Amino acid sequence: MNIVKNGMLILTQLAKTSPQIFSSVKVGDIVEGSVLDKSSRAILVNLGRHGTGVVYRGELQNARELVKSLEVGSPIHAKVIEVDNDDGFVELSLSEAGKQKAWGEVDELRGKDEAFTIKITGFNKGGLIANVKGIPAFLPVSQLAADHYPKAITAERTEIGSALQKLVGEEISVKIIDANPRAGKLILSEKEATEISSRELAKNYEVGQTVDGVVSGVADFGVFVKFVDNPAVEGLIHVSELDYRIVENPKDVVKVDDVVKAKIVDIKEGKISLSLKALKPDPWMVVANKYGENQEVKGKVYMFNPFGAIVNLDETYQGYVHVTEFGGAEEMRKHLTIGKEYSFVVDAVKPQERKITLKLKK
Repeated sequence: MNIVKNGMLILTQLAKTSPQIFSSVKVGDIVEGSVLDKSSRAILVNLGRHGTGVVYRGELQNARELVKSLEVGSPIHAKVIEVDNDDGFVELSLSEAGKQKAWGEVDELRGKDEAFTIKITGFNKGGLIANVKGIPAFLPVSQLAADHYPKAITAERTEIGSALQKLVGEEISVKIIDANPRAGKLILSEKEATEISSRELAKNYEVGQTVDGVVSGVADFGVFVKFVDNPAVEGLIHVSELDYRIVENPKDVVKVDDVVKAKIVDIKEGKISLSLKALKPDPWMVVANKYGENQEVKGKVYMFNPFGAIVNLDETYQGYVHVTEFGGAEEMRKHLTIGKEYSFVVDAVKPQERKITLKLKK
């Protein structure tokens, strides 16, 4: 009995003073060892106190690039996939260890919340493809920075692919916005990476300032303009700020590479809003000098909307014909055709509402 008791005391003392003697590996652990033997069928690994590990042929194929560099004595990291297999070895995976290590590095990158540079390796209709630490990553079109966004997303759908293709091989700065090792999902954002620098650059400008710019992109919702004094800065002219007239297609007003002067009307979170019309005299202040009630005018139909038709009277003014003048939208389209000129009568001129209402001349 004393011998048993003494033995237990010795084991207890060893567990306290030298816990490594009793340590054991578990499935999923990453272990370090050195190559004992290497063949085309398997690699034996000295795991020290954990015993002998083995990497079988299937795993050798999965990590063949790494395997080529290994020699007897080479240090090695591997993931435990079975603690005690049928051959009495600790079965290991090199590829799984590499993935786990890579995801760990990705998690560290994300935790730093810092921008880093990647090289674009491919694309699909939804965005760009790259690798981060050997892990496939995706950068959606919606996460492109302004420098790339308008040229890609605002093009016709058939042109988006070729716009994205031009970025293949380019290096761009990104941040990680989503990382899910279990789903194998790694999502990047160029927009997030440039946001901080954009805020800093925007501090050099103020509302009310007039700037020179070059049109860098045209979208349905407005026009992107790079500043001449600093091309790293880009502002947006919303479609409503292009002219005092209603503009359906911004390409009717400007085109890519046009040189423009614009006024800064808002700066918010690094985003600069511009206006072209703010630098023009307000034509509605003198509209009464040109148009009055019951005046007969000619105008070309510019566009339809749910409430009626917009008519270009000249290069400055537009008139409006309400749909009720025709009894409904279908009837209106029977009487009016976009791009065609008609005779109208001015029904009312309302400078404060910036509105000229018309009736089709009978």
